[in-house]
Amino acid sequence: MLGNPRLLLILAAATVSWAGPRKPPSCRFATDYSASSILKNPSAFETDLLTWEGMFHQHNVSYNSVNGMTFDGTLLDPITGVHNVNGLHTFSAASKESLHIMILAHVIEGKKGAVQWILAAHGGGSNTERARSIAIDIIERKWTSYSSFNQTYPGFGGFLPWFAHTEFQTLAPTWDWVNRVPALDNGENMWAIYALIEALQSVKGNKYTELASKWQGYLSYLSTTMSKVFYRGNGRICAVTNIKDQSLQVDDPSQSYVCEGVDSSGNPFINDPFEGQQFMWYLYLFGSLNRTEKQALLEFKRPQLVSNDWSRPGYPIVTVQKGFWFSSHENWGLMQMPYTDVPLMQDIYSNMERVRTCDSQSKNLPGMFASINNSTDSNGQIIGYISNAGIPEIANQTIQELDVITPYSTMNMMITNKTIGLVWWHNMAIAKRMQNPYGSSESTRIDGTATSSFVSWDSKVTTVNGLLGGVTSLVRTRMQRDRIYKEFIDVVSQEWSRVFTRPLKGVDMPYCLPVSSVTDTGLNDFSSCSM
Repeated sequence: MLGNPRLLLILAAATVSWAGPRKPPSCRFATDYSASSILKNPSAFETDLLTWEGMFHQHNVSYNSVNGMTFDGTLLDPITGVHNVNGLHTFSAASKESLHIMILAHVIEGKKGAVQWILAAHGGGSNTERARSIAIDIIERKWTSYSSFNQTYPGFGGFLPWFAHTEFQTLAPTWDWVNRVPALDNGENMWAIYALIEALQSVKGNKYTELASKWQGYLSYLSTTMSKVFYRGNGRICAVTNIKDQSLQVDDPSQSYVCEGVDSSGNPFINDPFEGQQFMWYLYLFGSLNRTEKQALLEFKRPQLVSNDWSRPGYPIVTVQKGFWFSSHENWGLMQMPYTDVPLMQDIYSNMERVRTCDSQSKNLPGMFASINNSTDSNGQIIGYISNAGIPEIANQTIQELDVITPYSTMNMMITNKTIGLVWWHNMAIAKRMQNPYGSSESTRIDGTATSSFVSWDSKVTTVNGLLGGVTSLVRTRMQRDRIYKEFIDVVSQEWSRVFTRPLKGVDMPYCLPVSSVTDTGLNDFSSCSM
């Protein structure tokens, strides 16, 4: 059967019995559905998913309602699945802010699924104006927090390090990010804010216009500091910058910025064609660089842009862009940038998701891989973080840990083919302990011996933003307004055409469905979320 993926797709749709949703759905709603029922009626499953993932958006679970800022996530009681404030990760980063701001932009523009998501923890419903009111309050508080942080720590140039806070303590760099700041996370956040501004300007009303102006001022300020903080000429962007004194102004004569690790044997620069590109694009388009420096940015990344053919017995050869680990999060830009307006890029991104699904199917895996927190131990603590998770055969880094899967591995699949993405998400979420009162759990071992009693932005709202289509439409419209869209499209077409030629191998291969399940070893579901 593995020799014919298309046949597997047809058989899966035809042979699994229909099961309708409960009304209202329980937090263990995945058990009310089958692959077949989702294929026949994906919207019902999507509605339940958005409702329960929205329960994550609560004070002292995912964010601080006092200052509007994100927390990394929270540990759950290993028996009940209910959060405890003592398990709250009171730190966060610009990447989590990016996810929050993108979904707030969706709410402001009135997208139905985002409205449902944000209202879930506020009694539910579909009232767009009520949802906007909640979002506006958060956006205003978030703006005040950003502004206050920049005034207190001007040496960051407006950018965010990893930061800590509580409802009683103001924002401050975490102990290990004092006088340090990352480019990658901030690149993701800048494009989220860019989308938010477009959403705010699309709604009539003084409060929307005023907030759009404030956030535009923030981005304009970053455009004036980004080169000094991160750029070292000749296409080199510091992955992490060491700041002499975070309390000094950027232009203080005593201030200085140095790429972390520049004197070591490692690579201190962002040179990847993956999520690090978000920062590069903002610098390229808004950093006031001359033509020579813009060209240098592109040339510096070219060696890492590589075509790779995936192959498995019984499956067609498929051409993809070689990954670092080939973790799902590496294609973060698909949520933000109008890459797929270029037909070649549409083919490349679709092929990567074909391979992600079919690689797992061919290896009889019940889910897919992405960098993620590992399982929690008997004391309810996270064992560690697994960065090296993807598909080794089409990655730069081939030593990988491939025993833990996560529902957010579907984040890009939700954009390229939502229905297939929902089936894979379901196949992981239906495993024991993989749903809780805040939606999906972080991860599960393939062998079913352990899960992670943890919920986070990275493992949940990546998926939700993908399900909502990302903020590409907002970014595209604003790019056109700023008259940079054509330049972006021309450069993307030029750079990827240097490596890839249409037609790509495998573009006709169908997406694959799961053919196995996480092993049931007798784990008990969370008592607050059981069948």
